[in-house]
Amino acid sequence: MIVSAEALAGIALIELGLVIIPGPNMIYLVSRSVAQGRKAGLISLAGVGVGFGVYMLAAAAGLATLFALVPEIYVTLKLAGAAYLLWLAWNALRPGGGSVFTPNELAPDRPRKLFGMGLLTCILNPKIAILYISLLPQFVDPSRGHIGLQSLVLGFTQLAVGVAVNGLFVITAGSVAIFFTRRPVWMRVHRYLTGTALAAFAIRIATDRARPLPTH
Repeated sequence: MIVSAEALAGIALIELGLVIIPGPNMIYLVSRSVAQGRKAGLISLAGVGVGFGVYMLAAAAGLATLFALVPEIYVTLKLAGAAYLLWLAWNALRPGGGSVFTPNELAPDRPRKLFGMGLLTCILNPKIAILYISLLPQFVDPSRGHIGLQSLVLGFTQLAVGVAVNGLFVITAGSVAIFFTRRPVWMRVHRYLTGTALAAFAIRIATDRARPLPTH
């Protein structure tokens, strides 16, 4: 077996933990689904899935090696991602802030734009960048050989988990939004939990001293 069962389970659990913390992908997909309907959310999700694929191919091509050789770029990306997550946390925690499930007025977009926005949101998502640059290489075992293929298998596992969980958010977004709209207290609780989780993750990213491992 190219990748061990432990490595597959590890990357799947890490992705599950990341995807359930509201971030750029979830915020965009849920907002679009609530405002324009489930179909629009699924089209946007297709763009997010392609974004995952871009990172997967980049990891297989040795993206982590580049950042290991030029750590300053990695640190810059890490700090920029942490700052963006802190900005999202502030938007949730500030007075008058909203939950990810707060219905927003968004103008209907054509399928091409929905797909493109989903793709762009994923590519610019600091959580996904950190996952592929720093975490995924930790599960690559050089003794097994086929480093690029291992990265592809691990990346596809992340992609499958990420798309499946985000798809669940898209499908249930409308119902959850109605639930929170009718229960303002639960809306506030969700908003504070979301903001706290985003802030904690941002601080963890900013203070993590781990460096990406070469993949070949």
